[in-house]
Amino acid sequence: MDIIAEGKRVFDIEIDALTKTRDALDGTFEEILTEITKCKGKLIITGIGKPGHIATKLAATFASLGTPAFYLHPGEAMHGDLGMVSANDVVLAMSYSGESDEIIRILPNIKLIGAKLIGITANPKSTLAKMSDIVQILPKFEEACYLGLAPTSSTTVELCYGDALAVVASAIYGFGNADFGKYHPAGSLGKKLILRVKDLMAKGSKNPIVSKDSQMKDAIIELSKKGMGAVSVVDADEKFCGIITDGDLRRQLEKEADVYSLSVEDMMTKSPVTITEDKLAVEALKIMKEKNITCLPVIKKDKAVGIIRLQDIIGIGIVL
Repeated sequence: MDIIAEGKRVFDIEIDALTKTRDALDGTFEEILTEITKCKGKLIITGIGKPGHIATKLAATFASLGTPAFYLHPGEAMHGDLGMVSANDVVLAMSYSGESDEIIRILPNIKLIGAKLIGITANPKSTLAKMSDIVQILPKFEEACYLGLAPTSSTTVELCYGDALAVVASAIYGFGNADFGKYHPAGSLGKKLILRVKDLMAKGSKNPIVSKDSQMKDAIIELSKKGMGAVSVVDADEKFCGIITDGDLRRQLEKEADVYSLSVEDMMTKSPVTITEDKLAVEALKIMKEKNITCLPVIKKDKAVGIIRLQDIIGIGIVL
């Protein structure tokens, strides 16, 4: 056996199945999409065996893109889980043959409950096709299994068809970055989209601040006490006017300067790079990376309201 050639054969067969299904999309796809997007309840996806695994994945994809959805195991449905289905719901049932016993057995009850039933099958004469309110008949294609038996091309097609429904539905809703971040708070991408500077900055009693009229010993004490690696400098009206970092202090010590004889105003960097608290944390990270600095003063109406550090952003899982 030519192993590489056999592997490519599987790819070719499944790509062919996807191409045929893509080219066969018609008004039925649009009709199904309309039912899903106008649904006042939930989208419930069911399937058994390999299509059941696909249905589980699709339910998660729909939910993450703005369509309330969950997977219903047809076996458990026969033992009470049909109670999760209501008349306001849409049930999407997948069975390539349209005759999977576990699926067929729950169809009469779904109809009795009053939920809209959508079927996806390759058999237009099947029980699923006949009982569905809307049915997507898949085109004829070959399974990639060399026996022609194991669900391979068919499950790939079901997955891609469901993804197409979920993605287009999200576009219809106007689902944006903020919505995605709201539903993905634990992931790096979600954090990039929702976490702002004010969520991560040191503020209040943790915000290191010193008056520009102070001596450097006061700034050193504040640097040490707050441990933020920098201290914001303010004037008599508490307006931000500069910053002193531990790097500034280190460079003066390397020059053997008598830092205790210096004033804060002598040492501070005037007009440094700053950021406002409403900016996304990932924007602060980009600035620090570009400027090769490790912290940013946070300014609101000319006041130093906080400091955000590179390590605080990276530590929460946000990366570029």
